[in-house]
Amino acid sequence: MSITIVGGGISGLSLAYFLLEKDPLLEIQVLEAAERPGGKICSDRTEGFLCEKGVNGFLDNKPLTLELARALSLTPIRSNESAKRRFIYSRGRLHPIPESPQAFLTSGILTPCGKGRLIYEVIVPGGGEEDESLADFARRRLGREAYERLIDPMASGIYAGDPEMLSLKSCFPRIYQLEKRHGSLLRAMVKLQREAKKRGESVGPGPGGTLTSFTEGMETMVGSLRDLLGNRLKTGRRVKAVERVDDRYRLHTEDGGAVDSETVVLACPAYESSEILSHLDPSLSRLLGEIPYPALSIVCTGFRLEEIGHNLNGFGFLVPGVEGRRILGTLWDSSIFPRRAPEGYVLLRTMVGGARAPELALEDDVTLTGIVLEELEEVMGIDVQPSFVRIYRHEKAIPQYNVGHAARLERMDRALKRHPGLYITGNAYRGIGVNDCVENSHTLCNRILTEN
Repeated sequence: MSITIVGGGISGLSLAYFLLEKDPLLEIQVLEAAERPGGKICSDRTEGFLCEKGVNGFLDNKPLTLELARALSLTPIRSNESAKRRFIYSRGRLHPIPESPQAFLTSGILTPCGKGRLIYEVIVPGGGEEDESLADFARRRLGREAYERLIDPMASGIYAGDPEMLSLKSCFPRIYQLEKRHGSLLRAMVKLQREAKKRGESVGPGPGGTLTSFTEGMETMVGSLRDLLGNRLKTGRRVKAVERVDDRYRLHTEDGGAVDSETVVLACPAYESSEILSHLDPSLSRLLGEIPYPALSIVCTGFRLEEIGHNLNGFGFLVPGVEGRRILGTLWDSSIFPRRAPEGYVLLRTMVGGARAPELALEDDVTLTGIVLEELEEVMGIDVQPSFVRIYRHEKAIPQYNVGHAARLERMDRALKRHPGLYITGNAYRGIGVNDCVENSHTLCNRILTEN
């Protein structure tokens, strides 16, 4: 069986790996438009700093990614203990994010009125819309202040998205299920904490797990998959269109070539899949084109530790939109993983743009650097010039799972039934994280081998 995978990001690369693991005799090729594979996974070691242009790690609470790393003879590293301390910038200062429902009562993030409304959550009736926006859900269950000060920055930190548009069910299915099963998020958290305590574990408000990467960054995994695939991976081969020819698909590439294959998997961004399918299936193409990707820039700045006057004892901070600042947040990368900055230096990684202000992400380098330095001075008191600056601009960054996303996926699944042997995967559909992409690739591998 011949299988062509379009897209050499982690979804396409891991899918090829799983397929070959099941059947080494499969005729597989991966076509990647760029000259380097990996997609948004790209690590840049320069001047002694290690910058992640996009993805900065994966959580160790899902086994499959760790198993893949071990199979590739890689040694993952987990984030430092101090990285468990995360902050929100609110009302002019940094506040640690509470790690338990009880800790919210003493936190300075919320006012007494906001805390009182939060306690009221235990008696708020359920029954929101089937596909409710994150903002509507948070205001309904937690109150406006908790939404503005806690939930909004969380959405920006993960999706760089607009919580008024993001779908709770698609973006945060665990929270969606907790309300369905327990009626109250606070009651659910207390129950889960008690159960975890009996097992000697801990449960926080987040997705759980420890952020994990590799000594030389996330691109280490991409490099290992690239080496394993060898000449099955072809870079610089952009696919422009696909058509059905007898019992096969014919992929037309930008260089004028054509590739015939019995099975085709589009593992590229949704907007690229939309273009590729525009003639084969215009309605499916339109569905793919409806998934938005706002612009986002990553601005990495390096400082001498002795000059910045901050201990950076933590993961970093996020900024609620209500604060009116021009950044989404800053990660203290050199505090999260070792060897991210030379001895005596620190590395900060600031996010600008996203759905909140996509136009800022597209500003020129001088303007972007000025914005970040002004914000870091206001938030962290850093009033010195950096020793190092690198900017990584993504005109189309993170796919947004807005309200209606689940229904769109159902329509896409129905449309794909018209095209046996054609599949779509990637982070635009059922999970944006590395763990999601790897798990979806593993599931798709089994499906392809079963159906073909």
